[in-house]
Amino acid sequence: MEIALSVLLGIGLAAACGFRVFVPPLVMSVAALAGHLELAEGFEWIGTWPALIAFSCATLLEVVAYYVPWLDNALDAIATPAAVVGGIVVTAGCITDVTPLLKWTLAVIAGGGMAAVVQLLTVKARALSSMFTAGSANFLVSTGETVSSTLVAVVSVVLPVAVGIFLLLLAYLAWRVTRRKTAPKAAPSR
Repeated sequence: MEIALSVLLGIGLAAACGFRVFVPPLVMSVAALAGHLELAEGFEWIGTWPALIAFSCATLLEVVAYYVPWLDNALDAIATPAAVVGGIVVTAGCITDVTPLLKWTLAVIAGGGMAAVVQLLTVKARALSSMFTAGSANFLVSTGETVSSTLVAVVSVVLPVAVGIFLLLLAYLAWRVTRRKTAPKAAPSR
């Protein structure tokens, strides 16, 4: 059961990386320093004061940069691969008591994949906001992303099972939407 919880925790933190790359490592660092999170072997550095300071500075810079109108869209170009890498790292940092092969397989596929999906959705939201409001509503998107990243990261640490339930619900909804769009349309009756 502990392995399943660590995997759910890692995937939840990876999803949060899709919103903001540095918020989940910051939450991990705070949780580890407070004794609420056991980090995997080799990732203990995340729970140190220098890491906390670095993640705090990086988070502040990232959040502020997304409020600069032209910079927010430009950041999405580098944020997408950074979110995937971040998702892999936070997932690997949470998964304990498994073989390295299993850990890294889960980290790359589940963690990196989840971060990529969420990041691509945020890029789409920002693009739509820019297109329909000429960027004037992008600060709302940025605020929503920061709040979402923080909430998902904190809930992942506190209640990883809730994240698992949420992810199952999300997968079900995605399946339903996909099924509806790919279902053949009935021919009109005469």
